[in-house]
Amino acid sequence: MKNFIGTYECKMDDKGRIKVPASLAKQMEDFGDEAFVVKRSVFQKCLEVYPIKHWDRLMEKINGLNRFQKKNVDFIRVFTAGVKTIELDNAGRIQISKDLIQYALLEKEIVITSAGELFEVWDKDSYETVIADSEDSFAQLAEEVMKENEG
Repeated sequence: MKNFIGTYECKMDDKGRIKVPASLAKQMEDFGDEAFVVKRSVFQKCLEVYPIKHWDRLMEKINGLNRFQKKNVDFIRVFTAGVKTIELDNAGRIQISKDLIQYALLEKEIVITSAGELFEVWDKDSYETVIADSEDSFAQLAEEVMKENEG
């Protein structure tokens, strides 16, 4: 399975287009001529961008939920709110819709950061705040998370 690598500072223009750095664009090309899916993050005010194959695998799990349970229907509705497909245009840009820009509080200065099989799109100030706030507790978090996944 392929994973994205890197953190990049970018700019978003007034039309919601982000010029993707060449090294990230190359990584995106490694997934073929497929579209990507952009959605709201579950836990943070940022966007998540999935290669379509990874998105389809995730949706298989979600489609297996019993839709006759209200909590499942509510989860699916919110999880898929604002989901869009995107592709690199001929100028190497991705287009972010206005509703997703508003959700993630994106301004002109953007950070794109790898998160395994997906990458995240952040407003630069928000990203720096989250990273700074997490630094002090990261060692304990890493110990807890990685211990849970031993096997």
